[in-house]
Order: sequence, then structure tokens, then C-alpha cells
Amino acid sequence: MKVIVIGSGINGLVAGAELALKGHAVTVLERLDRVGGAVRTEELTLPGFRHDVAAMNLSMFAGSGFHKTHAALLAEHGLEFVPVDRPFASVFADGDYFGVTTDLQETLSTIKNEEDKLAWQAGLAAFPEKAGALGALLSARMTKKGLAKAGWHIFRSLGATESLALMRLLVSSPRDWVEQTFTDRRMHAALATWGLHLDFAPDISGGAIFPYLESFAGQAMGMVIGKGGADTVTRSLVKLIESRGGQVRCEAEVSQITVHAGQAQGVILTDGESLSADRVIANVAPKALMRLLGDHSGNARFDQGMKDFKHAPGTMMIHLALSDLPNWQAEALRQFAYVHIGPFIDDLARTYQQAMAGMLPDAPILVVGQPTVYDPSRAPEGKHTLWIQVRCLPAEIQGDAAGQIQATDWPSVKEAYADRVIAQMEQYAPGLSTLILGRHVVSPLDLEAENPNLVGGDQVCGSHHLLQNFLFRPVLGFADGHTPVKGLHMVGAAVWPGGGTGAGSGYMVAQDLK
Repeated sequence: MKVIVIGSGINGLVAGAELALKGHAVTVLERLDRVGGAVRTEELTLPGFRHDVAAMNLSMFAGSGFHKTHAALLAEHGLEFVPVDRPFASVFADGDYFGVTTDLQETLSTIKNEEDKLAWQAGLAAFPEKAGALGALLSARMTKKGLAKAGWHIFRSLGATESLALMRLLVSSPRDWVEQTFTDRRMHAALATWGLHLDFAPDISGGAIFPYLESFAGQAMGMVIGKGGADTVTRSLVKLIESRGGQVRCEAEVSQITVHAGQAQGVILTDGESLSADRVIANVAPKALMRLLGDHSGNARFDQGMKDFKHAPGTMMIHLALSDLPNWQAEALRQFAYVHIGPFIDDLARTYQQAMAGMLPDAPILVVGQPTVYDPSRAPEGKHTLWIQVRCLPAEIQGDAAGQIQATDWPSVKEAYADRVIAQMEQYAPGLSTLILGRHVVSPLDLEAENPNLVGGDQVCGSHHLLQNFLFRPVLGFADGHTPVKGLHMVGAAVWPGGGTGAGSGYMVAQDLK
């Protein structure tokens, strides 16, 4: 079987690799001059400083079905992880912090009262069983058979009462879960911040799952990042595809998917080249897929659903080359992979509301990555990289909530807004600006310009709200990646099971293709 994969993001590469391993003739087409989509690592500031362009945390890929099946083969082709035993922390005023590490006593030492310490230990004790049940659901195919299988697994492993409790968690908001589980406001903010990674502000139903999983998984298992950069995944997948006779072509932008009598026939590139295929796998955002089909798939409900697909607020990336790690007021934070800055849960809610109203948040939510704490190979000896993800920004600016920035276009705004971010960080890490050797700022629209799947700078390629998740991702009836066009399949973060580096849709679709 001859297969064309449009887009070299992680789902496209996993689909291509799985099909190449089955013996099919695979060609992956990438519009840029380099592969990887959001899983790339580049020297963005100064020579020798390697920065993860978007994704940094590879725990989802490490735990994915594809990696579990092909771990040894991927390692042969260069995949290498670095374990992280202090995955994340949240910082507060005057050197205070809450941190999750794989050492239970160390984590408990940052929890202020006995009631919450007991609640944390109880949650950790119940986590393996609940995580197994959630894993069955989150890896299930969104079909009647797939859901029935997952439901039976959950019921059998948890029983009726705990299964209902799990259903309650599934529809809870981040605020619901954290406030019903813990009393400490610090913990509420620290854990609820994970919801924003998938577009769940504190009060949005269905947003409790990711904070729950990240919190206790960080304690139970830690985290992994890529040796030398997140692109260790991308490079190993490309080598694997090529080792099985497949091709990965860069600067090969697709302008059209050719369809005849309702069957995908291949693609046409922007330079006019025509390529034929038995199957086409599109690792593209919904609206981009519709453009490639000429806005018509043959199914009006599918077409409307794809056009109505909603994206999350934008993200800014700030990449810093540093002479030293930040001098956090809480010195222990120099040992964590991630540091969240978003003091209290109402701050998270306010920031989200400001972004949704088109306003530049006055105090954005920051996810600060310190990869060189665990992987010094990413920078010259004694130096460091800092990866700053600025969460919840508008793609189209209506104004500034702080009343300080007058411009409303990102090219004019991005450096000034990055200055605001650095000043905000210096409240917790004084003197940060004096450590900066190089800075590279990427606005939400810059992200989209380089990777059209990140519409408006949405790094998860579509909100994960309940109306657009599970059976409804991207459109009811098409959550398994098939489309109304025979032989055309869709993968990527817009398809169930959604965003992150787990590559679930790419693996599932490739497994299903005969």
C-alpha cells in the first residue's frame, strides 16, 4: 500500500513509522525545511544553546502505546530520555513554594498542614488503580465497541461506587477537584494550573482530569525530557521510517488533496508536482484539511463541524540563553524541571477571562522550563537555557488589561510583552535580566505562521472542552480519524485522544489501516 502523510508533527511521524514497519511505502511531506512540528529543538538564541521550540515534556510519548511497542527499535535509532525526579513546582511570594518530587517526604515538606498531607498521601495511594482506569478510557477508540470495552475495564477494576466517583472526576472543573480535595490555596493554584495546558480555566467542567493525572503521576513516576532536546523523538522516528524504505521530504507543501468519486487519490504540491497514493493521512488542523479539500468533503455535517472547530487561546514562547539558572527566592526551585507562576486560582481565572476578551493579561500565567538542570548537554558548560511558555493570550489584541501597551498588533507588541514577563519573573527570581545572554520571542501569530496547526498560537490544536473532546473530537462520528472521503484519514492533536506528545491518534489510525 502506498501512503502519503501530510505533515511531520509527532502524530504524522508515528503514523508513518507504524505503517512503514508494516511494510507499506510511506512518504511524509513537510512544508518547512525541517521536520517535527511542535516537537523540535533548535539554536534559537546563541550557538550551542538548544531550545525546545514548543513541547518539552515527553512523558506522554514515553508512556504511549507506540513507544511501549517499539521502545527498543526507537532506542536503536537514537531515542534517549532523561529522567526528572523533581518535575514541577509553583512559586509564591517571599520565597514560598509548593513542589512535587518523586521523594514523598520532600513533597510533603512543602505542604503546610496535616490535613492536606493526609489528603495527598490518600490520593497517591489510590492513584495506580484510578490511573489504570483513566488510561483505559483515554486510550480507548471512540466507537461503541471501544467505549464498551473501556467501560467494562473500569467497572471491573473499580466497582460500581468508585466507577461513579471516577465519572464525577471526569466532569469536574479544576477548581471543583482541588478545593474539594485540599484546603491550601497554594495547592489549589499549583495543581489547577495544569488545566490551562489543555484550555481548562479553573471553572470549566471536564478540566480536572489533567491536573489530577499530572499531579500524582509527577509524584509517582517523575517526568522525562529528551536527551539533547525534544527532537530526539523526531530524529529517531525519521530514521526509523527511512530504515524501512520510507521517505521524509521537506519543503514539500501540499496545496490540494486529489479526490475522485469520493476516494482520495493523492496530493498536489504547491510547485505543481502530483503524487498518487492508496491512502492519505493528514496531520493538519480541521480548517486546513477543509482548505485542502476545497471546503467540501461530501458530508455537510462533517464540513460544518470542521469549520466550527474551536481553538484555545494563544501562547507566547520566550527562549532565553542564560549565564546561570534564575536566582529564585526559593533556592530549591533551581532543581525543578518546571516552575509555574500563577499565584492563586482566581488569578488563573482572571487571566483566562482577559485573554478571551482579547486583552493582554496584566499578569500572565507562566510555565518556566529549566531543562538544563537535568540535561546540561543543551547549553555550553556552566550555561543554561530557559523555556518560558506564556499561557492564555489573545490572537487578536483588543487592548491591554494593564493599560500600558498601546499597540494592538503582535509584531509591535511581542518584545514589550516579553519585557512584562521578565519583570513578572523577577518578582520571584531577582536579577534574572542580568543573566540573559540571548533572547528569542515567539508571539502567538509567529507560532501559527511557522506551524499552521497552531491556529492563533493554540499549542494544543483545539480546545479540549467537553463539547469538543472524547466522541466529539473533532466531530461526532469521526473521532477515530476517518473522514467522509474514502482513503483519507486525519491525525493530530485535533483528533481523539487530543493534544500532547502521546501520538495516540497517529498510532491508532495506523493500526487500523489494512
